[in-house]
Amino acid sequence: MAAILDEADKFASEVLAPLNRVGDIQGCRLEDGNVATPAGWQEAYRTFRAGGWPTIAAPHEYGGQGMPKLVAAAVMEMWQASNLAFSLMPLLSTGAAEALQIAASEPIKQKYLPKLVSGQWGGTMNLTEPQAGSDLAALRARAEPAADGSYRIFGQKIFITYGEHQLTDNILHLVLARLPDAPPGVKGISLFLVPKYLVNDDGALGDRNDVRCVSVEHKLGIHASPTCVMAYGDNSGAIGYLVGEPSHGLEYMFVMMNEARFGVGLQGIAIAERAYQQALAYAHERIQGRDALTGEGSVPIAAHPDVRRMLMLMQSRTQAARMLAYWVVGQFDVAHAHTDAYERERAHQLVDFLIPIVKGWSTEVGNDSAYLGVQIHGGMGFVEETGAAQHMRDARILTIYEGTTGIQANDLLTRKLLRDNGSSLKQLLACMRADLDSLRSIDDQRIKGLVPPMEASLVHFESAALSLIERGKTNLGAVMFVAVPFLMLAGTVCGAWQWGKAVLAASRRLGDGTGDARFHREQIELAHFYMAHVATGASALAETVAHGAHEWGMGA
Repeated sequence: MAAILDEADKFASEVLAPLNRVGDIQGCRLEDGNVATPAGWQEAYRTFRAGGWPTIAAPHEYGGQGMPKLVAAAVMEMWQASNLAFSLMPLLSTGAAEALQIAASEPIKQKYLPKLVSGQWGGTMNLTEPQAGSDLAALRARAEPAADGSYRIFGQKIFITYGEHQLTDNILHLVLARLPDAPPGVKGISLFLVPKYLVNDDGALGDRNDVRCVSVEHKLGIHASPTCVMAYGDNSGAIGYLVGEPSHGLEYMFVMMNEARFGVGLQGIAIAERAYQQALAYAHERIQGRDALTGEGSVPIAAHPDVRRMLMLMQSRTQAARMLAYWVVGQFDVAHAHTDAYERERAHQLVDFLIPIVKGWSTEVGNDSAYLGVQIHGGMGFVEETGAAQHMRDARILTIYEGTTGIQANDLLTRKLLRDNGSSLKQLLACMRADLDSLRSIDDQRIKGLVPPMEASLVHFESAALSLIERGKTNLGAVMFVAVPFLMLAGTVCGAWQWGKAVLAASRRLGDGTGDARFHREQIELAHFYMAHVATGASALAETVAHGAHEWGMGA
């Protein structure tokens, strides 16, 4: 694992990071139906494939390395931090591969998965239409059966990331569409695989399919990632193949969406980290003003208390979000590989409950950190050439795509908390209390000082959640009105819990003399900062959850 991370670091810092600014300036261009990516993109992707990076977590039977998802997540964060626009294509290809592994027939798997897993082909997901954004019940794309068992797909899809490009030999579009006899609403949606180029029985590429990119969006950020408007069936119909059973398309697509939601949460963490590293470097280089404590003149701005506060806020929240995301993806590995069925189910419950928090809270953290990064740069942060503004622009989409923060909050509240009547919540609280008890047992007063604020935040979270469960039985509108504050409360408290776990690890390392002692002592101090500057917000968020809807006449 250490060797993998070291090599990923080299590729991220030496190949991808230098292209981040290039991609932002040049963007993508649509030329004669083909999308041209920025200078260096083709070469970077060839290096990416040659290094075997697309295969890292894929199963062995389709040419993958079969590594734990936790390792893949750590590697993916490096791609995202170094070049968010580049990282989106492999993220979507991974999600497409997972959806096909779970839902596709064996012939489709054998024909398409090996080249998708290897990165020779790319993957996309096609949900959104002009009239159907988050409301997929309004979807109109249609699929007409053909005599040979395939289907002809007609319709338009918008906001399709990497819908057209020249990085791979083929692109496999996973498209949601309706069959002629489909029932209305989301229950009538099926999933189809629509390749850019048709694939012959011997695996060679055949004719171009009836699918094309009609335009590329001009966006606030991630300029180097082509966001396409895709037209299916302008002529005789795009040839597609049914994935899984009819009318189960949304269910299968949620596999890909869950992969993407976790990946976007990771993007929030990655952008926060990149913004922090850049702000930290600038704060040590920029000489300005006197030291507030010593009176010494001409000091780096990192010496100023408020700048230090902002840097520590960026660092402590980013690390809290990262620790939560890595813990969740570790539970994903447990859910798929543990030998005990009870442990698999328990881990699966925790993953399902925490995914909307990872996506919703971490992307808000990413936006806040990018904002603070610009603030630390001062006037130079407002100037594009420093790069701080790019992080802020790139981060803005993260709370929007793959489900807005509001959609994540509604998912957490209605599909997770209310649907199982708090069962998953109880599992999570048990994990938190076990770590809290471990902190209590450590004979160190500095560490024991973390127990009261962590325990208080946990109590606020539990009280707010139980209140929502009761109120949700009679007034769903009222509890949904405070869904986002509840999600932010959940993220804040999960961050406090993860800092508690970090302190336990630091204490063990300090006790047995392993690792960098200075680093571990710094972790304990960062945990104190988080408890004082972030976790204290749990009480205010809990108050909003308890009383916020009532103030606007929505409570009962």
